[in-house]
This record gives sequence, structure tokens and C-alpha cells, in this order.
Amino acid sequence: MDEEARTGQHAIELDGLVAAGTTLAKVADGCIWSEGCLWVAPGVLRWSDIPNDRILSYDPGTRTTTVHRSDVGFTNGRALLDDGRVVQCCHGKRAVEVEDADGTTHVLADAYQGVRLNSPNDVVVHSDGSIWFTDPPYGITQPREGHPGEREYRDHFVFRLDPGTGELRVVVSDVEAPNGLAFSPDERLLYVSDSSGARSSGAGNHHVRVYDVDPAAPWTAAKNGRLFAEVDPGVPDGIKVDEHGNVWSSSASGIQVFAPSGERLGVVDVPEVVANLCFGGPDGRDLYIAASSSIYHLPTLVQDAAQVLRSRR
Repeated sequence: MDEEARTGQHAIELDGLVAAGTTLAKVADGCIWSEGCLWVAPGVLRWSDIPNDRILSYDPGTRTTTVHRSDVGFTNGRALLDDGRVVQCCHGKRAVEVEDADGTTHVLADAYQGVRLNSPNDVVVHSDGSIWFTDPPYGITQPREGHPGEREYRDHFVFRLDPGTGELRVVVSDVEAPNGLAFSPDERLLYVSDSSGARSSGAGNHHVRVYDVDPAAPWTAAKNGRLFAEVDPGVPDGIKVDEHGNVWSSSASGIQVFAPSGERLGVVDVPEVVANLCFGGPDGRDLYIAASSSIYHLPTLVQDAAQVLRSRR
């Protein structure tokens, strides 16, 4: 697909975050529900088309989209480990798994206290190597996103997985439908989106909550949960935090950007409902947006906080 032919959205106005005159471009399409986008080596975007049960790859150098793998168990959110492998959430397996360079996958966690997880949805990696993930029910309640099933531990938590010991610990338990999550640049704050309003005629929550994380003991539960920002229209799904601590959230209208104070700084209008987003590109300043049937690209002036943290380790 010719990226230049897909421009034409009005210029984005986000002072200091996006250069004046920058426009949004569609770079890939043909999906049913795009999710879980991640920039991976050797310089491609990887994402899931969940209902079609496949993982796709977009190469901005050649402007081509290819199928990375099919029959993948309805994968969703993904993140990079320090060794370059991809850790991802698999609705079909009700698990968090790691994918090796050759495409082989290994389950890291699929049960809590002797019962199965719901359907891990999104995941981040802490600088101590632990893997934090959300576990809402969508993969067992939505026919196109997994397999029908029961909520065996009868709730929806944010978990912390110690990959060394395999210990799974609840770190957040007060979000109705935890979905996207991201750390602040210093990892003292954890942001969690609540998308419980997504499947019900306007009822439920559509906000992002924030929690304190003890930098000396990140294995303990996140504390002092509080409202960070309301997202409207729609609900927050995937979220990212940039190097300055701004929170970039998906929504029904596009990407909504919030300052660390919770003040809304502006909106990147997107012509489709947005599920997720990620930063990538050669310098980490290219924003890729997973929006329903398509992937969009927007050059920015900032980097993902998680990418900055990885570069420092």
C-alpha cells in the first residue's frame, strides 16, 4: 500500500509531541480487528488480527504487509523481553506465552491458584524482568476473540509473573475489566485502562486508573489506586506512556493524549475505532495505531517510555 496515497487527514495539533503540519497515514488494511501492535527487530511492525486468528507484519522499508503466523490461538497484546524475544497474550490458550525467533512458542503462565486464567489481554515488562499482564474475560466471552469458557477464579486481575520462579502474584484487583497497561518512565506508576463499558450499552467504566509501585519492592501489590483520566467517546483499550510521562490512550475517536497530571492535551483523530498503539521506527518516534481494519502511522517527537528504559539497561 502506498503510504502517501493514504494521507489526507487534517493536520494533528499536539504542541511539542507532534510537529506542526504532520498528518496521519494508513499503511495497512484488510483486517477485522487489529490489536497488539509492537515494533520488533529487524525493524517491522507486528500485530494481531484477532478474529482472523493471525499475526501480521508490516515493513515500512518496502511498504509491504505479510502474514507472520496463522492459527496462533487468538493472540492479543505483546511486549519485548530484554533478549529480543516477544512475550504475548494468547486468548485461545488462556495464557501468556513467549515466542522465539523461529516462531516456536512456550507458555509462561496459564493458571492461578490451580484454575485457568480468563484470557490475558495486554502485557508489559518491568526493568527487573518481571512480566505484568491484564486478564479480562473477552477471549472467553466474545466468540470472535477466543473460545467460550468460564471465569474460573471469578474475577479480573492484573498479575505479575516472575519468569525465574514462575510465581504469579495479583498486583491490581480493583479494576472491573483491566485491559491496557503501561509504566511511567521511572516505573513508579502503573497505568491500567478499564474497558468494562465496551460490551454494554454505555454502562460500565471508560477510564484509566493509576497506581503507585514501590521501586524497591516492585513484587508487592500496586498501591493507592485512583482515577487518572476519563476517556470519551468509547473506552480506553491499549495505552502507552511516552518519555515525558504523557499517557496515549486508544478510544472510539482516535488517540487521546493526557499529561501526567491527567489533563487532556489533545486528540489524534482516526477514522476507525482504535484498539491499540505503539511507538517504533528507526528512532522510536513513529506512532503506529491499530484501528479496527487498519494500521495507521504518525510521526511524533517523542519515544515510548518502555523503549527508553530498555535502551538504558
